[in-house]
Parts: sequence; structure tokens; C-alpha cells
Amino acid sequence: MFADTAKIFIKSGKGGDGHVSFRRELYVPDGGPNGGDGGKGGDIIFEVDEGLNTLTDFRHKRKYVAEAGEEGGKNNKHGKNGESLVIKVPAGTVIKDDESGKVIADMSGDNKREVILTGGRGGKGNQHYATSTMQAPKYAQPGQESMELWVRLELKVIADVGLVGFPNVGKSTLLSRVTNAKPKVANYHFTTLNPHLGVVDLGDGEGFVMADIPGLIEGASEGVGLGHDFLRHIERTKVIIHMVDAAGTEGRDPIEDIKKINNELGSYNPELLKLPQVIAANKIDCFAEFYDNDENAVNFNETLIKLKEEFEKDGIKVYPISAVSGKGVNELLWHVNELLKSVDQTPVVFEKEFDVRAFVDDVTAPYTVQKVEDGVFSIEGPRIERMLGYTNLESEKGFKFFQDFMRDNGILQELEDLGIVDGDTVNIYGHSFDYYK
Repeated sequence: MFADTAKIFIKSGKGGDGHVSFRRELYVPDGGPNGGDGGKGGDIIFEVDEGLNTLTDFRHKRKYVAEAGEEGGKNNKHGKNGESLVIKVPAGTVIKDDESGKVIADMSGDNKREVILTGGRGGKGNQHYATSTMQAPKYAQPGQESMELWVRLELKVIADVGLVGFPNVGKSTLLSRVTNAKPKVANYHFTTLNPHLGVVDLGDGEGFVMADIPGLIEGASEGVGLGHDFLRHIERTKVIIHMVDAAGTEGRDPIEDIKKINNELGSYNPELLKLPQVIAANKIDCFAEFYDNDENAVNFNETLIKLKEEFEKDGIKVYPISAVSGKGVNELLWHVNELLKSVDQTPVVFEKEFDVRAFVDDVTAPYTVQKVEDGVFSIEGPRIERMLGYTNLESEKGFKFFQDFMRDNGILQELEDLGIVDGDTVNIYGHSFDYYK
């Protein structure tokens, strides 16, 4: 089965310990220290492999540990550095901290390779600790500890167009007709359990990537069924095609189906409702044999009229098509192609929300919160400075991330204990903020 999420344990390599040793040469009874430095521990690196399209491999192996650095040796011998561990993932993989759910890295766009956990520094050998008063130090520095973390990998497919609809409306049939994708097609619910991507080639350099998002059901945004697993794949798309069974072969109301799916999309991520939409009224071929029957023809026309009346006033065009015969499909695809030209073509890459170094390395680093004068407060400390370096305060999400960091670490509470009130100024390494509770 398709695997688009996985939980794995990652651990960088520990730094090698520094060595304690002394020169032992003939006729040199009191040789000086010559203990070598320990080697650096290996990093945990994630790298995009264009040949991968699922996270299946991570279901069989869940623990990934880089090599530790070797201890330093005598005669100033430097310990060997630990080998880094490169973990290959498909393009579009989002790496999240499993506990908080915050994004560590998005392996999309230009981000093809990223160091997630750095190996520990090697410890210094005793040669570094010789002084005029301590000429034979028997101390060497231990290697720095490794970093470890449980992370969740989520694959969010990269497609321009997302094809959505209730099960068995013909999405897989359409995708196989207009692209090079070959999804399995059968006449039963939830035929498609994994998203399929295909390239629509319209000629003359025109075209786009389309993804068949597996059949959604009511409650999908709350995780019912495989809701979250399916919905995450539409987050990168720029245009949505609603596919409905205009023939009503299963007694469904296409208008209600579209409204239900939009409700699920909006509940999962309100931004999805801002994407351009188009409606593919499928299965008009089911009426071909009944065109001599006026009643069936009238019913079909009424369905199209109702769809157009309901949605075209909001700018959502309705295209009657047959995914089986291809009738009306070209008109639909060219309209989608034009819609894509009207939207921002910048790839959707999820912002970093969680920096491992800030939370794993030096988590006990000190900071100070003080009142400078009436209405002015100051916050300083190496960890605060590091967090500012990792955070994009110009971004709303980045600013909220920094606020959460301040709250979770008790800094806001310390400001309140010092008597801060709404409108007071907080200075943090060149940045000034107005405080509001």
C-alpha cells in the first residue's frame, strides 16, 4: 500500500573523546602531553531522491543513527570523524517534530539536501590544557553528546492541479486518459488508495501536473477514514477540479457533493478555498443511449442547469465531460491551463517552524529579563539570540513561532512579574516590540 507518512527515530553521532597521553621518548623522562582530539560525530542529513515517490521504506526501518567520532590517540593523533548518515526521501517530503507537529524542513523546491541533526564536536586532547603551572594535565575534554529526535515524515505531492470528488465519480479514468499515469480503475468505492500524478501535455509547451486525490468522505477534515492522509496532498495545488457524477448513477446530488467537499477542504485548511476551482460534470456518456428518451435528456439538462446556476455566479465554470469517451475533456483542460496562468506560480514550500539546534542544543543556556526603565524592558541571552537568527520575524507564522517560544520558556511570565503592561516596549537584540497581552 502507498505510504505517505512515517514516524522514525534519528540520532546524530556522538563526538569522540579527547585523549590523555604523554610523550615517552628515550632520554626524555618527563615528556609533555600529546593526547589528540576526538573526531566529530556524523550528521543526520535528508536528501531528495527523484527516483522515490513513497515513504514505504520507512515502514521497515524506523531507527537511523549516524556514526560516532573516534577517540583521539597518542602522539597528537586526531580521532576519525564519524560518517554522516544520508536519508533519501521523495521530493515533497515534509519533516516534522513528532511531539509538537512543527515543520523542521520541507524537502521541496530548491531544498534538495539539509542537515537536520549535527554530530557532536570532538573533545580536545590533553595537549590543549598544558600551562606554565600545569605542564602535565591529566584531563581531556569529552566529546559533545549526540542529538536525537523522533520525527514524522509526511509526503505532500507536488502537483499544479488537484482532482477531487467523492469515490467512484471517474477521477482515475480521467487521469489515465489525459496523462501518462496508469492508476488502477474499477467500479467500487475507494478504488484509489494512493494519489497518482500525471503530466497533461496540451502541446506547444502548454501543460501541467495533475494529481488524482483519493475519494474524500464527510468528516475527512477530522481524520475520519483516511481523511488527513488524503487531504495533505492537495495543500500544494494551485487549481482544484471538482469531479461529480452528473448522471447520478449512484443517486448522489452533485451540488451537495461539491459543497460537502468544499466544507472538508475549508475545515482542513481555509486557504484551500481561495484556490481557483472548476467543475467537471462527468458521465455524460451514460445518456447517449437514452437521448431518444426525452425524460432522461431533460433530467440531464436540468442537472447541468442547476450546477451552472449554483456555481458559475461565483466564477466557477461547469464543463460537461465524459472521461470514458473524452467528450468535452479538451475544453476543460484548456480552461484549467488558463486558470493556472492567472495564479502565483511560486512553488508552495512550507515554512520552517522548528529549529532542532535551538531546542536540542544548549537548551539550558541562560537568558536575562530586566526592566531598563519605566515602560522599557530588555531580554538577552545566547539562546534568545540564536532563536532570532533562526526565525523570520517578517512572516506571520515566524513571528507567532517566536511568541510561542517566549511563552513556553516562561519569558512572558517573567515580564509580567516585572510589571510590564500593554503598550510597553520590549527590546531584543536590535528589535523593538510593543507588548500586548
